[in-house]
Amino acid sequence: MHLPVKKLTDNAIVPKTAYAGDAGIDLSSTEDLVLKPFERKLVPTGLAIGLPEGYAGFVTPRSGSAIKQGLSIVNAPGLIDSGYRGELKVILINLDPQNDIVIKAGDRIAQLVVLKVEQIQAVETSQLDSTERGTGGFGSSGVK
Repeated sequence: MHLPVKKLTDNAIVPKTAYAGDAGIDLSSTEDLVLKPFERKLVPTGLAIGLPEGYAGFVTPRSGSAIKQGLSIVNAPGLIDSGYRGELKVILINLDPQNDIVIKAGDRIAQLVVLKVEQIQAVETSQLDSTERGTGGFGSSGVK
C-alpha cells in the first residue's frame, strides 16, 4: 500500500519501516524539547498523510523508547481518521519518575500503524446474543 505523505516543514522526515515486514513506520519530532518526569507535550511531526477511506492510522509508542526511557503516548493509540489531512502530532508523556527525556528534532518518537477498518453503524437492540464470556469484564479470565 502506498501512503501519500506531505512534508509541512523542511525538517520533517518521511516515515519508513526500520526492517522489512515491520507493521509500523516511525514518526519523528521536528522540535527539540525536554520532557520532565510525568510531563506531557504535544509534539509535531511536520507531516500530513492521505489515508484512503476504509483505513485508519494508529499512533503507538516505540517499545525501545518505552522500556529504556519511559517515553509513552498519553492517548495510546492515537487515532487518525481517513478524512483528516492536518499535521500529525503526538501527545508524548515521560513516565520516568526521576529523569528528564531529551528529544531532538529528527528523533523517532512514535510509530504509525495503518489498518483496514470497517465502517460501522450502531443499531439499538433490546437483546444481544449470548457468548461463553457473557458479561465477564476486567480480570474475568484470571491470571493463569
